[in-house]
Amino acid sequence: MNIVRVVPVLVLALLSGCAAIYSTPPTAVHQPMTARPEPRPQAQPATGAIFQANQARPLFEDRRARHVGDTLTINLVESTTAQKAANSSATRGSSISGGISAASRVPLAGLAGMNVEAGMDSDFAGKGASAANNRFNGTISVTVIEVYPNGNLLVSGEKQVAINQGNEFIRFSGVVNPTMITAANTVQSTQIADARIEYKGSGYIDESNQMGWLQRFFNVVLPF
Repeated sequence: MNIVRVVPVLVLALLSGCAAIYSTPPTAVHQPMTARPEPRPQAQPATGAIFQANQARPLFEDRRARHVGDTLTINLVESTTAQKAANSSATRGSSISGGISAASRVPLAGLAGMNVEAGMDSDFAGKGASAANNRFNGTISVTVIEVYPNGNLLVSGEKQVAINQGNEFIRFSGVVNPTMITAANTVQSTQIADARIEYKGSGYIDESNQMGWLQRFFNVVLPF
C-alpha cells in the first residue's frame, strides 16, 4: 500500500521538474518590469459626458511619457568595440669564474690549477591580445515604473517572442531624461543612464548550448 501511494507522488514530482526545465530565465533589469498608472483623484463627479475633467489632458500637451504607467519606445542602437594588446620581455644573465693557482705550501695544494666557471641566463617574453565587438539593434517598448524627484523616469520592460519550442526574452531598463524623449515618444538607448539590456532564451536549443552541471562540477574540482 505504501508503494502505491509513493509512486503517484514521484510521478508528480518528475512532471513538475520537467515543467521547470524551460522556466523563465532570471533577469537583472529593474523591477517591476511594468506598472499600472495611478488612479487620478475624482476632482469632479462623473457627468456621463464624453469629456471628463479629471481624465483629460490639456489640448496642446503632447503624449510623451511623463507619469507612472506611461509607455515609451526605446531604439536599441548599441555598438561597442574594444581592443587590448600587451607585450613584455625580460632578459638577465650572469657569470662567475675562479681558479686555484699553483702553490705548494697551502692546504689543498693538490687542487692547484683547477678552474671553476658558472653562468646563468634567464629570458622571458610575454604577449597577449583581446578584442570584443558587440552590436544590438532593434526596438522595445517599456513602461515608466517610477518618477524621480528631479523628473527623470525609471523605465523597464520586456518583450517575449515564442518561436517553435523556445522563447526569446528581450529586456530593458534604465533612467530616462524627459528632455531626450522625441515628439514621437521615442528615445535612443545610448541616451539612457544605468541601461540594462538582456537578450536571453529558453528551450531545448538554448539548453543544448550550455554545459551540463556534472561537467561543470568536474571542471571546478579537477586541477588540470
